Amino acid sequence: MTTADSTTPRVHPERQRRVKTALNLFSGTAWVTGFLLLLLVIRMVMQYLLNMDVSALDWVARVHGLAFIAFLMASLNLGTKARWSAVEWLTTALSGVIPLMSFIVEAKRRHDVKRTFQLV
Repeated sequence: MTTADSTTPRVHPERQRRVKTALNLFSGTAWVTGFLLLLLVIRMVMQYLLNMDVSALDWVARVHGLAFIAFLMASLNLGTKARWSAVEWLTTALSGVIPLMSFIVEAKRRHDVKRTFQLV
């Protein structure tokens, strides 16, 4: 009996290793970016809607900006290795500036990449 998995060509182990490393870096930066974006939104609500003093959280915007740059580089790295289309990369990149989207897109990309590259 023939299954779809037996007809799928095996991915070279070295390519799997490079993609897995890029995927782990991407996932980490996606989670950090998403968390910092949520913290930034909470800070903005506290400052602009609740008129609270949030000077203790002044660092959040800058750190999120740096994390977002790392997220963009990690998604470009993974997208290059996984051969994403421009649309896939763009939607992935934009997910770092929409609250909660980085978590959703990270899960989808992780699932797709693991399936495509036969990662454990």
